[in-house]
Amino acid sequence: MTPPPNEALLFEVPPPPTSVERLLHLADQYTQHNDALDLVLRTTATSGPNTHADSALRTAASTQSAIKAIQGERLYESVELAETVMRLQQLAFLATASADLRAGTARQLTALAPEAAVSCAVTLATEMRRRRCASAPVADHRLTAVQCEALTQIARGHVVAGSSLEREFTRSREPKVLMSTLRSLETRGLVERSADSAHAAYVGGPPQDRVRLTETGIASLASVLELPPARPSAAPGTTPRPLTAAAQATARSR
Repeated sequence: MTPPPNEALLFEVPPPPTSVERLLHLADQYTQHNDALDLVLRTTATSGPNTHADSALRTAASTQSAIKAIQGERLYESVELAETVMRLQQLAFLATASADLRAGTARQLTALAPEAAVSCAVTLATEMRRRRCASAPVADHRLTAVQCEALTQIARGHVVAGSSLEREFTRSREPKVLMSTLRSLETRGLVERSADSAHAAYVGGPPQDRVRLTETGIASLASVLELPPARPSAAPGTTPRPLTAAAQATARSR
C-alpha cells in the first residue's frame, strides 16, 4: 500500500507576490516585450501587426491584474495612490492599443512602460510604509547603496551586458552599473542575464544580453524601495563634551 503523501509538503507553496513585487514583475514583462519588438525591427523580415499582438495583450492583462492587487490592499485613497492606479490604467490602454499596430509604432507606445511600472512600485512602497501596512516589505539591509541603485536600474530595463575581444562589459544609463557590481549581484542570485535578447549596440552587431532581476532580486529590491536614508551614528567616544564656563568665555572673546 502506498504511504499517504506528507500533508506538509502538499501545502508547501511559495507565498504570492506582494503588490510591489507584482509591479516589478510587470516592469520586467514590459522590458521583455520591448526587447522582442527591437529585435523584430532590426531584422530584414517584414513584420505585420500580429507579430507582437499576443505579447501586448498579455502585458495589458498583467497590468490590470496589478491594478486589482493594489485595490485589494484596501488602502485609504490618496492623491499619490490614485495617480499610481491611473498611470497603470494608461499603461494597460497603451499596451492594448499597440496590439493592432505595426512594430515600429507599437514600440513607441510601450517605450517608457518599464520605468513607469517601477515608479509606480516606488510610490506604492512609500505609501505602504507611511501607513505602516502589515503587508509592507521587510528591508533587506544586506544590500549596499550601489547594489540598490543597480537593482533599480536593472528593473527599469536600463542594463545590458555583452563581450568584445574576450572582455565583458555592461551598458547602462547614469549612474553606471559596473561589471563588478553585476557579478556580485549574480553571485547572490539577485540578477541573471537573458542571452541575446536585447538589440545590438551598433548596426550589424550581435544582440546583447538583457540583465534581469530574479525572483529573489525582485523581492530584495521591493524591500528597499524608497527607504528613508540611514542616519549616521557617532562612533563610540566621539560625542562632543559640553564646554566648561571658562572655555565658553574664551570662545566668546575670540
